[in-house]
Amino acid sequence: MKPAEAKPPHMDHDTFRSLGHQAIDWIADYWQHLADRPVAPLVEPGTVRAQLPTTPPEYGEDFPALLSDLERIVLPGLLHWQHPRFFGYFPANASGPAVLAELLSAGLGVQGMNWNTSPACTEVEQQMLDWFVHLLGLPEHFRGGGVIQDTASSAVLVALLTALHRASAGRTRDHGTGECGYRVYLTAETHSAARKAAVITGLGLRAVCEVATDADGAMDAADLAARIQADLAAGLTPLMVVATRGTTSDLSFDPLEDIGPVCRRHGVWLHVDAAYAGVAAVCDELHWVNDGVRYADSYCTNPHKWLLTNFDCDLLWVADPEALVNALSVLPAYLRNPASESGRVTDYRHWQVPLGRRFRALKLWSVLRWYGAEGLRSHIRTGVRHARLFADLVREDDRFTLLAPATLGLVTFRHAGSDTDNRNLLHAINAEGTTFLTHSEKNGTFFLRFATGGTHTEDHHVHEAWRAVQNAVQNAVPRAQHATDGTADALNG
Repeated sequence: MKPAEAKPPHMDHDTFRSLGHQAIDWIADYWQHLADRPVAPLVEPGTVRAQLPTTPPEYGEDFPALLSDLERIVLPGLLHWQHPRFFGYFPANASGPAVLAELLSAGLGVQGMNWNTSPACTEVEQQMLDWFVHLLGLPEHFRGGGVIQDTASSAVLVALLTALHRASAGRTRDHGTGECGYRVYLTAETHSAARKAAVITGLGLRAVCEVATDADGAMDAADLAARIQADLAAGLTPLMVVATRGTTSDLSFDPLEDIGPVCRRHGVWLHVDAAYAGVAAVCDELHWVNDGVRYADSYCTNPHKWLLTNFDCDLLWVADPEALVNALSVLPAYLRNPASESGRVTDYRHWQVPLGRRFRALKLWSVLRWYGAEGLRSHIRTGVRHARLFADLVREDDRFTLLAPATLGLVTFRHAGSDTDNRNLLHAINAEGTTFLTHSEKNGTFFLRFATGGTHTEDHHVHEAWRAVQNAVQNAVPRAQHATDGTADALNG
């Protein structure tokens, strides 16, 4: 039914101001009381959709009605990534200054595809990427070669496209990859985004060569060298090595000091994925996470994981920006302009897959201005300390074993029972609702992952998570398995 008094077609400025205050208040209340909510949703598939109307509204509704439905329908169906007891995947930090800057960016509505479409959008981004070269102790040759991507998945895709352009002397731009026989080297621990990039570029999974790893899951540089030599002998073209500094499963670190010379010797593009771990290098004592990056042709890390900058914000650097631009540049007449043709500006649309781009640098700038470098270091150090605290609690209970010492913000551990017992334990922990963990497998062994780094996480939340683990043991693991049965000793050996 049509309302008696229809609203104006657009929200006027005074109404926007008033409702904007309500929205900010709603977010602040959400954050303030988030610890009182279950971390994970306890809903069945289809539950949320069943509460939504089957047809869209014919006439507009008041914004407070949306906030009401957000509370009633949406929140019970969310995994609360900002919850102080979210210890599952790597963190996806949000913070006040980042969210406020995201709002400002949305309000500005900038399209930063070319320098001339908003010069400030481009130049602030350039400065932020150069600031991070300094903050992370990256090689100086990365200055001027940085760009914000949405995710590390896009970063590896852009890097692979650039490597293809370089290796083919530009032929793939016109003729595609065809039956070129290119090879991309990675390990079983490499993020799946690298394999997906091979598919998207048309190389296909047949181009992927899986390199052996050592006992810690790090790439074996000797095996890499042998595989490259074998491929060359077979008439194939070694194209790219995707090395990881901090794998998703259990934070393995590929040895760039050994891999880099192999790549240099054979002219193979080296892409370094440090999506989670790289930002930890803001701390002097954690500079080691970027050891060997001087060999990288491209490198990426994600402030949207552990550095208080809400999703999405991936930082990508390339040592040869000209190769990247040549690989991705397509110039229709309607995008030509005097500034671009002068050669004095950067047009970031050539540095990514999509044309349009948001003003992501604004939230990065806001975070850096609010926290400062020392505030960022403090946040990283808190996450590291929380991981060590949890690892100490695990170590003191002989029913559990650590698979490795706590590394950065990650603890990998398991109960002394069977894999089935550990699967049941994880389910019981998450079903209880107060804590959320995830799992992985290594060498056929199932284990639990405890990842710290949340914006609002404090010491007592770590202790509460450990109590949730202990409580779950009583319900999920057969009593005979509550004591060590030798499995822990075998894993530690």
